[in-house]
Amino acid sequence: MFLRVPLIWSYMKISTSVIITFLFMPFLRAQETQTEIKDQAVSLLVEGKTLKGSLTKAAGVKVIEHRVALLISGSGPTDRDGNSLPMMKNNSLKYVAHAITRSGVSTLRVDKRGVAASKEAGLKEKDLRFQTYVDDITSWIDLLVKQGYKEVILVGHSEGALVASMAAKHPSVIGVVSLAGAGRPAADLLKEQLKVNMPEAGVKLANGVIDQLEKGQLVGEVHLTMYSLFRPSVQPYLISWFAIDPAEEIAKLEMPVLIIQGATDLQIKEQDARLLHEAAKNSKLHIIKGMNYVLKEADGDRRKQLPSYLSQDLSLVENLVKEVTNFVRNLNEK
Repeated sequence: MFLRVPLIWSYMKISTSVIITFLFMPFLRAQETQTEIKDQAVSLLVEGKTLKGSLTKAAGVKVIEHRVALLISGSGPTDRDGNSLPMMKNNSLKYVAHAITRSGVSTLRVDKRGVAASKEAGLKEKDLRFQTYVDDITSWIDLLVKQGYKEVILVGHSEGALVASMAAKHPSVIGVVSLAGAGRPAADLLKEQLKVNMPEAGVKLANGVIDQLEKGQLVGEVHLTMYSLFRPSVQPYLISWFAIDPAEEIAKLEMPVLIIQGATDLQIKEQDARLLHEAAKNSKLHIIKGMNYVLKEADGDRRKQLPSYLSQDLSLVENLVKEVTNFVRNLNEK
């Protein structure tokens, strides 16, 4: 099951000439020009299905051998590197992982069920629930602990930030990083984004369906124009997702939490980051100017942001790298 935020699709309406022009820009991949980093393939068997990921061993000064950062990707068919769809390859999470690795902390990034190398582990859409993703991350943590990593830091992007908050009850988790994490229930965000990307009549119809799903009720008949978003087989998942309040989940955490939000993010707002910060018992909030949803530098114009979603050749925002690596590296430092 893949529910993609409507805003992403609106980018695809931009002419292909803009895309082609951009793809021939000079390489700017600063994060990947330093020390060579090698990923090691790892797999996890869960109830007869195999999940796959990349473990990157720490390489840098004063390596912390017993610590690892587990990265969790966002909604939809987003792979371990932060990429989705054939064209949308920006490697945002891969670059975050490698930056952490160079700071002296190992990383694991994984493909969730039904995505990329974990495609065969996908469940039937009607059987998937949000808790499935949380349980899978918990199983990955168990594997890391067996491999000798006593301290695990969860780094979640977008929907992955909520998964991180919920999986953080594992006793080996010592910290959580939220990158562009929502601070409001998914139903509220979906209504907000549909209002921007859909005619008023369509918004009214969609809101009616969302309201019913929020109550835990399946919707028998869905208008044809809404079918891809609210098809019957996906409704059980939506019900399970809509029932979760990210602020309530992060409020349950006792460990340190780093909340990072881009000021030019068109999908998740500063309001969300501040809601999380207010709810968390022990958090630090950083609003990074000029950073968008895929953690790259971009202004607030939707059309101008397209290149950052499509290119692997743009570096992460420098302040993001600094804040994340300092948190992961220095957490619990005496």
